[in-house]
Amino acid sequence: MPQPLAGLRVADFSHVMAGPFCSHFLRLLGAEVIKVESHRGDAMRSYGPFREHDGLSPAFIAANVGKQSLAVDLKTAAGSEIARRLIARSDVVLENFRPGVMQRLGLDYESCRALRPELIYCAISGYGQNGPRRDHTAIDNIVQATSGIMASNGDADEPPSRVGWPVVDTYTGTLAAAAVMAALLQRERFGGGQYIDLAMLDASVVLLTSLATPYLVTGQLLPRTGDVGYSGSPTSATFLTEDGTRLSLGVVQNNHFALLCRALGRPELLDDPRFRDAVARASPANVQPLRQILASIFLTRAGVVWERELSAAGVPCGLVRDIGQVCDLARDDGRGLILPCVARPSGEPRPAAFVNAGFLFEHDGPGAVGSAPRLGEHTDSVLKELGYIPSEIERFVREGVAYREPRADSQRSGMDAPQVGK
Repeated sequence: MPQPLAGLRVADFSHVMAGPFCSHFLRLLGAEVIKVESHRGDAMRSYGPFREHDGLSPAFIAANVGKQSLAVDLKTAAGSEIARRLIARSDVVLENFRPGVMQRLGLDYESCRALRPELIYCAISGYGQNGPRRDHTAIDNIVQATSGIMASNGDADEPPSRVGWPVVDTYTGTLAAAAVMAALLQRERFGGGQYIDLAMLDASVVLLTSLATPYLVTGQLLPRTGDVGYSGSPTSATFLTEDGTRLSLGVVQNNHFALLCRALGRPELLDDPRFRDAVARASPANVQPLRQILASIFLTRAGVVWERELSAAGVPCGLVRDIGQVCDLARDDGRGLILPCVARPSGEPRPAAFVNAGFLFEHDGPGAVGSAPRLGEHTDSVLKELGYIPSEIERFVREGVAYREPRADSQRSGMDAPQVGK
């Protein structure tokens, strides 16, 4: 059985992270993704602290494995016509320019729908296609500020703090992929195309549902809790262990507290009226005494020992790990979360890996084979499939309408270039 989106084509005009992460998910589920880039290429190709990858930075690989790169100048008449031909043969158009840019290029939804009425068109922007903030520039850290994420993060007695990775971009892309797939299902069941207007701010509020809903119901803000869990329980917090590592507990239910006390060899805590139930344990007068008792116990053994023994006893807990440790564990657990790809820093073959979709199918599930594309790597093959003859393609390259990867570096070592299907 093919992958769920096999046979579907995405014309991806997006760049940086939110849009490409959307099409990344669609590619992992089998869609063919044609990444339309300018001659300069997506800014993510040389983004972040690891720039020695010569246009294939880790930040770019993270959201572009298995895609094809078509590099054209959309501001030229010929480049615009190439885009229209591609759109007419596509199922999905994805873009994350500022509102109005695609209209100026003649590639807005109404223009594209005239080319293919059943098209799914997804426009991602900072604050939506209408409203008072429509034209405001937005990147991840700005929307973290304007959406409430920064004000909700960290300890109550500290200034607001940014989540240390592009959480808004990543979640916006994930939500956009869900929206596109819902629209594709809607089209298959009932016919017709769809226009999707997805704002980073809106996606962030969805991500903050656990904080937004209590405010909407009560009119009150939940306090920031730092490394203490959402429940505010003193047994849903992080504790230092003997070897300097930290252990996070998630003990919020009475049965889990009983399991914890027995596993720690302190069953008498169950009879202490201060700790008899979750409400008593969360009382301001009882929080610190319980935390001090637990802190002294956890300092007696190494974190990995506590994690192993408490987990075996049914106590919710986990060692605080860095992302490198997590990736190393994930490589070996057989769940297919980390997949190999081929990257080519400085033109040389080099093994690399990327993160898969995060869920498993019994068969024909998510995954992609290959690498992130070099800029213009598939310009020739895509233009040929769109009906352009070799002399036209050469003229486009010569006149600057299109850009291709230099001939000497056009093939990967040991790999065939992906073919444009459909």
